[in-house]
Amino acid sequence: MELPVINIGNSKGIRIPKAILEQYQISDTIELILEKGRIILKPKSKPRKGWAKSFKEMHESGDDTLLINDVFDDETFEEWK
Repeated sequence: MELPVINIGNSKGIRIPKAILEQYQISDTIELILEKGRIILKPKSKPRKGWAKSFKEMHESGDDTLLINDVFDDETFEEWK
């Protein structure tokens, strides 16, 4: 696909067609990678996407119990005062 480089203020840019933005789920942020004479544009990943739903499902199924205690029996909090 060939795209024209256009003036945007004091910079230059390209317009990405709406169909491509939708296909690759690009909404407002992309990652720009410079690699061996190439410019690669890719959607900005959201590593925590879907975590809220997963945590809710874990809670509902009772699978969100602690694996170890968050306070140990021999632990004192005197040093934190």
